[in-house]
Amino acid sequence: MPKQNDREVVPLDTGQPPAGDAPEERRSGPEIIAGYLKSLPAAPGVYRMLNADGDVIYVGKAHSLKARVSNYARLGGHTSRIARMIASTASMEFVTVRTEAEALLLEANLIKRFRPRFNVVMRDDKSFPYILIARDHDAPRILKHRGARNKKGDYFGPFASAGAVNRTIAMLQRVFLLRTCSDSEYESRTRPCMLWQIKRCSGPCTGEIGPEEYDRLVDEASRFLRGESQSVREKYQQLMSEAAEKLEFERAADYRNRLWALAHVTADQSINATGIEEADVFAAHQDGGQTCIQVFFFRTGQNWGNRAYFPKADRSLDADEILASFIAQFYDDKPVPRLILTSHDLTERELMAEALSTKADRKVEIATPRRGPKTDLVAHATANAREALLRRMAETASQTELMHAVAERFGLARPPRRIEVYDNSHISGTDAVGAMIVAGPEGYAKNQYRKFNIKSDKLTPGDDYAMMREVLTRRFKRLAAETGAAAVDADLPLAASLPLDAEHRLAPGDEISSADIDDAVDLASVPDRPDLVLVDGGAGQLAVAREVMAQIGIEGITLIGVAKGPDRDAGREHFHIPGEARPRMLEPRDPVLYFIQRLRDEAHRFAIGTHRAKRAKGLTANPLDEIAGIGPTRRRALLRHFGSAKAVSRAGIEDLKAVAGISAEMAQKIYDHFHEKPD
Repeated sequence: MPKQNDREVVPLDTGQPPAGDAPEERRSGPEIIAGYLKSLPAAPGVYRMLNADGDVIYVGKAHSLKARVSNYARLGGHTSRIARMIASTASMEFVTVRTEAEALLLEANLIKRFRPRFNVVMRDDKSFPYILIARDHDAPRILKHRGARNKKGDYFGPFASAGAVNRTIAMLQRVFLLRTCSDSEYESRTRPCMLWQIKRCSGPCTGEIGPEEYDRLVDEASRFLRGESQSVREKYQQLMSEAAEKLEFERAADYRNRLWALAHVTADQSINATGIEEADVFAAHQDGGQTCIQVFFFRTGQNWGNRAYFPKADRSLDADEILASFIAQFYDDKPVPRLILTSHDLTERELMAEALSTKADRKVEIATPRRGPKTDLVAHATANAREALLRRMAETASQTELMHAVAERFGLARPPRRIEVYDNSHISGTDAVGAMIVAGPEGYAKNQYRKFNIKSDKLTPGDDYAMMREVLTRRFKRLAAETGAAAVDADLPLAASLPLDAEHRLAPGDEISSADIDDAVDLASVPDRPDLVLVDGGAGQLAVAREVMAQIGIEGITLIGVAKGPDRDAGREHFHIPGEARPRMLEPRDPVLYFIQRLRDEAHRFAIGTHRAKRAKGLTANPLDEIAGIGPTRRRALLRHFGSAKAVSRAGIEDLKAVAGISAEMAQKIYDHFHEKPD
């Protein structure tokens, strides 16, 4: 039984409408919807509309399910968007809840889960980073954290970006000298690391600082991040003065440097948040049928960054409607602040505040300020939303022109909506990885990048052709399994490829407006199936790609090999195209050439980064982790006793048995792991 906020919700229907006199395929949307009215209660709940394929096309909430659904059963009087939605409905599902506030929370959860085409959908729901002072160790460490907050410690955030967290942690290291190393690295240290030498860590791992004094630094860092920056600053000012009076100028300079770092952290604010301890500011701006929502985060009286969002929404929706739906989805998996400021007055502001208060287990206030200092914050956020939308529109227009130019240069039937670029990276065949990047009408789709660890042990080290074959085979076998090889033909005109099913199609005599085309392209701006695949390499890599496609049975995807020109000079690339005997070159100043160079460089950057991460992981891997039965406690005991994993590998059985927690059987197992038994 599904639950929301630990309260039971009751599903009313599994999706099949009540039996009627006419077969389902012969009835229109309003008739199908009307068939549910007899069994619906006048109670709060959430409803889902599904099309003939069983896909959820809309999720809504209602104070009275019966009253709301009866509106959809009416003939006429609907907006174009609602009329299309009703016509597409083949079945409905319902869930009742106790209050409308619970319905609002459940609605937001289901929208994020199903991403219906007729709802406002929050496109980027990546979790925000936090600063964590982890207290699961005798010497707490400070680190960046994403995801579920299930580690023991103090969390501070959210921050708008990982960069903001990294910058803050770097400055806090200069002030409070907290460690950032992993627990395993901490346990294996026998002498201070470079961070201690450059005064970025107090060195608790080797006893350079006592436990009590280190705990005091941890508490000071926590107080600072909780907003008690003034008291921390006053303490360091006092210590600096005392050191100077005692002529301990080196210690006084150390406190002075800490004060400078504190000032840098607290001064790195783009807006004045006087009087606001904890709040999120939401501002929406609309232009050209698009909407940008700018979110600013204020915690402990400080601005912890901002982020711009571009939700998918119908052009007919007003900014306040989009903003209300966005906020509900935004807090589905994020902590709610005590105050939320909005640029537009939400139509159901009291209901939203009640729902979020229920979620947070404390009072949450939602306000649209009209006077006072809070209006400056909202105005600043609105200005940022407007600027972000203008930048996005300019970039989208430029990207659209490039896509049209790509289609023209390479003879594509239409501008590509998804371009995939493949590259490999390795060192003499070791730590080999493949990388796929994706670009669409709005630029790089980084959430769809993929990396491939080369798995086959039959490959000759350094065989780029075989690595490319493995990567492409794994990618397109999965595509064929998920979507079917016989997908939309690339030669179909745009109007025929609009993502409208049989129930949506325009009636005879209707015209396709530019808004309809824009909506259709937006809904599938970066589809799962590529229109164009670029492989880094020449005729050989292209032949491999064609062979893979033929084996899997995928057709209609344009393949191009991009080879560096003579002397590997940028600007002299050769483009190998199936069916053409000789490679093609573009004009040196052709924007399409620059565009493809950027795509290739991005694929190379991603592949190199993935390879380096894999290699670094192998270099830092602890060989003790490979021994069955060696967990964190035994590993720490071994490292504390011998000093390093290398020393453990050289130890005899009797020496291993002398370590606390290592039995004779375990000692034999460790010894056998590092020493081959004679035949």
